[in-house]
Amino acid sequence: MKIAILGLGYVGCTAAGCIASQGHHVLGIDVSAGKVETLNAGRSPVYEPGLDDLISKARAEGRLEAVTEIGDKLDDADIAIVCVGTPSGVDGAHNMSFIVQVTRAIAASIKPDRAQPLTVVYRSTMRPGTTEQMILPIFRTALGDACDRLVELVYNPEFLREATAIEDYFNPPKIVLGTIDGTPSEKMVALHEGIEAPIFHVGIREAEITKFVDNTWHAVKVAFANEVGRVCQNLDISARQVHQIFVSDTKLNISPYYTRPGGPFGGSCLPKDVRALQHIAADTGAQTHLVDSLLRSNDAHKHHQFLQVTQGLEPGARVLLVGLSFKADTDDLRESPAVDMARKLLDAGYALDVYDPQLKPESLVGQNLGYAYAILPTIDGLLVDKATAESGDYAVVVATNRLIKDLSLGNKRVVDVSAIA
Repeated sequence: MKIAILGLGYVGCTAAGCIASQGHHVLGIDVSAGKVETLNAGRSPVYEPGLDDLISKARAEGRLEAVTEIGDKLDDADIAIVCVGTPSGVDGAHNMSFIVQVTRAIAASIKPDRAQPLTVVYRSTMRPGTTEQMILPIFRTALGDACDRLVELVYNPEFLREATAIEDYFNPPKIVLGTIDGTPSEKMVALHEGIEAPIFHVGIREAEITKFVDNTWHAVKVAFANEVGRVCQNLDISARQVHQIFVSDTKLNISPYYTRPGGPFGGSCLPKDVRALQHIAADTGAQTHLVDSLLRSNDAHKHHQFLQVTQGLEPGARVLLVGLSFKADTDDLRESPAVDMARKLLDAGYALDVYDPQLKPESLVGQNLGYAYAILPTIDGLLVDKATAESGDYAVVVATNRLIKDLSLGNKRVVDVSAIA
């Protein structure tokens, strides 16, 4: 099949590389000329382990290309997958401007003489009801009575974790395919052929809410574990042993994932989806006190960790922060707890260096670029190489992820904020 992917961020680029590797022809579309040029040069615009190899191979075999405008490129496409961002708005709801813009552009490009409908798939996280109440009316306004003949709408949430996205794409926990009437989409079933996972053919709203439920639950687990960890730490109780006892119960406590007390949650998904679910709950009159407390609990944990790190430090002491992105093996700084830690350390007057070899400020793009410089405008002058990190005279080394294992630090004091022992 010919698959168009609109939006070449982390989700879109991963989808492009993985789908092309399955033998399909992939067309990437993004308004960023830099992303398009990078992809056409056989490289990924974002850092994800293994993705450069997939993209390079697909380009060499003529199965992948990218453009900045739709034009007539969708005329012979079977599927168009929308992967544009839906960042948090000022009220906590998702900002849907990119969804509206790309939907209008797709609708305007569809010709009335198509032999088969274009399957338009949304993977961007958005409020339940968005497809029926916002997206479908845009298509019907543009295409009139022929809309149902020309377009098939599908919501297909992705469950990719940055740094393991390729593995997650081919081995997902589940595949959720939502359509307006709940009937299976033949093209989407074909697209996922060969991927072993439970498939749920559901209504569009059930599919749309899936990501909110999953990500809010992950956020609940992280916040719960860290609240317990703080209580244990303050009472001189081993949080590690308490955690071992807790996760041994796989019958009632579900699983150990996201329940290990340690770093706050962050990144591009959990914080914004928690905010959006808060907004949805308030808008519909639901009372979700635990959900409402998650971001406050997460912020409290960030400050708790800052106090642990700076305990006993002299004013102006030199500090090394190991790992600035929200997890290892990614350059994504969006809502990274480590960025907040860096800001707090600088605001408190400490001399800060940062070691994160995957992070290159000149390569940051889009929302990642904006967030990085809005929260940490001095980022360019903070980064140091491995030799400096290992030889520097630091009063404390703060480890935010497993990058600390790459360094030989001798007898330096290390505070690992990725786990509470």
